[in-house]
Amino acid sequence: MAAALSFPCALDTATKQFHLLSSVLSGIIACGIVYKLTAFVSRLYFKGYGKLTDAQKVEWNNRGFSTFHALFVASASLYLLLLSGLFYEDSRDELVVNRTSTLSNSTLGISIGYFLSDLAMILFHFPALGGMEYLLHHGLSMFSIILALLSGQAQIYILMVLFSEITTPFVNLRWYLDVAGQKSSKLYIWNGVLLFMGWLVARILLFIFFFSHMFIHFDQVKQIFPLGFYSILVIPGTLAVMNVLWFWKIVKGLMKTLSKARHGQ
Repeated sequence: MAAALSFPCALDTATKQFHLLSSVLSGIIACGIVYKLTAFVSRLYFKGYGKLTDAQKVEWNNRGFSTFHALFVASASLYLLLLSGLFYEDSRDELVVNRTSTLSNSTLGISIGYFLSDLAMILFHFPALGGMEYLLHHGLSMFSIILALLSGQAQIYILMVLFSEITTPFVNLRWYLDVAGQKSSKLYIWNGVLLFMGWLVARILLFIFFFSHMFIHFDQVKQIFPLGFYSILVIPGTLAVMNVLWFWKIVKGLMKTLSKARHGQ
């Protein structure tokens, strides 16, 4: 049992430990700043903001920093996975599952800061900002990120999953437009179409590629420490099921919106 729970520690120096803590703290501070900035900008440029209830204002501001995190982590993940060369097959001698960089560690640390901030708000306002499915999603995400960061293994797969956050801005815009009374607008309809396409690519097709990549590189995946190995087999599958269920809701919502738009013409 102890052997299964043990894992290699990639944070073997004071400098690396300080870098981790500073990254997490940076994520928390960034969330706080964007939360306040969202409220400030909304009061200036959105007349309806003052008419929102206190609960709606909290969620409005919360979605501001979730959008910020999504754009940051999706951009960083895309760069690390496709442009940096870090995970190219023959770019290094070490196994692809063991590759890390300062930027990848920083990205994961900042994401932990975000998930801690968002989870704290969800629990404090529960269930106004999200139900048990959000607690499950955030809990599994944080657990996986922490394991990858502390061990220095499987970061390529964590970054693939984090890239799927690119759909979050579309989800948030949908909520903003709904609260603003713009469900019949063309922007709402086009956002729904983009959400459908984005979800299909980033949370359905990407996960198919994720599991295909794991299968092809299973000889390397098996060398991940035991807890990480079993986690990488179970957690992404759980998230994939959640993505499919949410995708079905998105499809039904889009069909309903398009049907109303046709009948309204």
